[in-house]
Amino acid sequence: MGDLDGRIALVTGAAKGLGAATARALAAAGAKVAVTDLAAPEDLASEIGGVARALDVTSEADWTATMDWVRSELGGLDILVNNAGLWLFKPILETTLDDWRRLHAVNCEGVFLGTRAAIPLLAERAHLWRGGTAIVNLSSVAGIEGAAGGTCYNSTKGAVRLFTKGCAKELAAARIRVNSVHPAVIDTDMGRKLIDDFAVAQGAGNNETLANVSAMHPLGHLGEPQNVADAVVFLAGDRSAFCTGSELVVDGGLSA
Repeated sequence: MGDLDGRIALVTGAAKGLGAATARALAAAGAKVAVTDLAAPEDLASEIGGVARALDVTSEADWTATMDWVRSELGGLDILVNNAGLWLFKPILETTLDDWRRLHAVNCEGVFLGTRAAIPLLAERAHLWRGGTAIVNLSSVAGIEGAAGGTCYNSTKGAVRLFTKGCAKELAAARIRVNSVHPAVIDTDMGRKLIDDFAVAQGAGNNETLANVSAMHPLGHLGEPQNVADAVVFLAGDRSAFCTGSELVVDGGLSA
């Protein structure tokens, strides 16, 4: 028996990286998982016995249609993982208004639209579980502390952190728990892009930059996608029944 047997989950940005790892972990814990991305991740859905759909998280109409689809395909929703996100590393004087708007559209508006669209479905099934239903929002350590060159990204992930806390208080009466996860540098395509960007900014080689970034984490290495996926599974189920509005930091000690 898995911790999430009988539950229905939806993960955004699930084609690769943290989203794919999270979808696999939720399925391994017993959930039926709907995976979404700009292009439907059909191969992943087939691998985990789930279903797939294309979803632009910045589109209100897409979110409405996706909620109708998940109700029709799977019967409702118990877990929403707002994972889709973009990374940007630029000095503020080089950050354009288009950069700002694009990052906030995906990283902030996508979380808002998804949360709002999912609430009715989550409320319908909250009585089925000791810990109610759950929303897990992927923020970042960049939502807790600032970084030179990361002002735009900081803004989006800080917004997700406090949006999560407000939702937790507002939705508690409906038995919908809302928590955020805050990774540091994880060994994914996005994590490697971060290292590439740092290497360019510092005029260093990638291997040297990788060593330096690894050393920023007191545990001495980058995180693995599974580390974050395990945190999401915990927050999605009854083992975290008394957790809402919390921020679960998965950063190898970087922000300690």
